[in-house]
Amino acid sequence: MRFDSETFAVIMAVIVVASVFSVAQAIPRKRVPFDAIALLGPDCRFGDYPRFVVAGEPVTLCVFVANYLGRPAYMQVRVKLGSREALPTNTTPLNAPALLVLEGVLNDGGNFSRRVKLVLNETGVNIALVFELWRYDSERREWVYDGKWAHLYVNVTRVIP
Repeated sequence: MRFDSETFAVIMAVIVVASVFSVAQAIPRKRVPFDAIALLGPDCRFGDYPRFVVAGEPVTLCVFVANYLGRPAYMQVRVKLGSREALPTNTTPLNAPALLVLEGVLNDGGNFSRRVKLVLNETGVNIALVFELWRYDSERREWVYDGKWAHLYVNVTRVIP
């Protein structure tokens, strides 16, 4: 059986592409370790976030945390109040007291979602509900701010009787 030049070229192209793909799959990839935090609505889904809150009434949200650091990690979420002018950065946590602290140990590849109920007593516009991610550093024996946070702006009003 003889191949013409076009058939030979197609067969060679398929062999080259298959070889490159096979080699690419065989090369070990270095995994970039990371952790993550996300803020979810009251039904623990993205969206349906409250924008208006009544002072003294509970507001429910969910916080999601994931660990892909390549090892188990003791994680902490600190819930704080901020504003448009006062938010954490990638290097500095918000300078405010924690209203609530959630903790948990996550295996590599593990995650959790926790429902959070907060009661805000002070009224205000664009109050930031800030959820900071912290991780326990066993070598330093202290909590370390991970540089990750999620926030939601709400307007807190009073009900007029």
